[in-house]
Amino acid sequence: MKYVYFDCSAGASGDMILAALLSLGVPVEDFKKAINSLKLNVDIQVKKAKSKGFSGLKVKVLTSAVSIERNFLDVEQIITRSKFSPEVKEKALAIFRRLFQAESRVHGTNLKQIHLHEAAADDALVDIVGSCWLLEKLEINSIYFSPVNLGSGYVQTQHGLLPVPPPAVAELMTGIPVYNTEEPTELLTPTGAAILTTLGKCLPKRPQLVYEKVGSGLGQKELKFHPNILRAFYGEEKLFEPARQIQVVEATIDDSSPQLLGNFINQALSLGALEAYLTPVVMKKNRLGTKLTLIAETDKIDKLIEAVFRETTTIGVRYFPVERRVLRREVKEIQIQGQKVRVKVSYLGEEPVNIQPEFDDCLKASEKLQLPLKKIMNLAIKKIY
Repeated sequence: MKYVYFDCSAGASGDMILAALLSLGVPVEDFKKAINSLKLNVDIQVKKAKSKGFSGLKVKVLTSAVSIERNFLDVEQIITRSKFSPEVKEKALAIFRRLFQAESRVHGTNLKQIHLHEAAADDALVDIVGSCWLLEKLEINSIYFSPVNLGSGYVQTQHGLLPVPPPAVAELMTGIPVYNTEEPTELLTPTGAAILTTLGKCLPKRPQLVYEKVGSGLGQKELKFHPNILRAFYGEEKLFEPARQIQVVEATIDDSSPQLLGNFINQALSLGALEAYLTPVVMKKNRLGTKLTLIAETDKIDKLIEAVFRETTTIGVRYFPVERRVLRREVKEIQIQGQKVRVKVSYLGEEPVNIQPEFDDCLKASEKLQLPLKKIMNLAIKKIY
């Protein structure tokens, strides 16, 4: 399976996401044929273009001049009656549902009563359903995106002149890192925001990327300060390790038994700690004590801290964020004279840089075969090489 990472330094819109994915190598005619199953009166224009000297693909969906107003049921009927796969339909409906919910909160009504103009028009249907179809065609399983540039100024809508970000975009981006530049226009549209926030995950820091190709989708406007371009980095999901937020939890303890602390290490690992260890320290009045250290992803630390208070004698902990890099690894199973031995292989990119046989498997094989443990471990490493 594949991943895609969107660089949203120039914001994002539905047509930019569509163009960026399409530029990754999907034939345009295949795309147009697939969209025909929506039975919309549209003309899709796809062309190569440039923005501030940078080339990319530009997609424009031409519709009738008549303004179309649809509710969620109208959109649902169009999508469910199409010939797309159940997965494409499910993703597209999830995006529209999130979009309609955001608009209903803005206008103080419910999902069934809200009607949308621009966000439910034919071009929005093409952008959203087309993007979901392209994700399936490109076998993309995971979607990530950078913090999003909103732009600045005002945008003209059916409801009049609204400040950037317009209310629906502000609703959709709640809890997600965004920023503004002096570019005097709207850079993130409701459709773009709905696609990203429904299907993707924002990574606050730029991750390390191992990618096969880069797609480039251009927006319709020519911006004042920078190219109007959305880049899509595309590659193997197994080679992508997004930078996870890691926390260190510490407590220094001088009034607990070694048995209690030793038992807690196993409990901490079962609760999701990535690492858990004890360090001898000298505390106040020269008393010997123990520093308990836990390393865990941010979403695990609340349970771990609660367990520290319940299972140890400490009355306080400290915790702080750290950065962490890990190698991609896999477990291979080999045979040594009929005995199964698992071997952990760690990779830097595609290069194996660390090979470690599973100790328990080697010990068992050593006893069964009446061979030295050291020899079993060496044989296991040679099998991998």
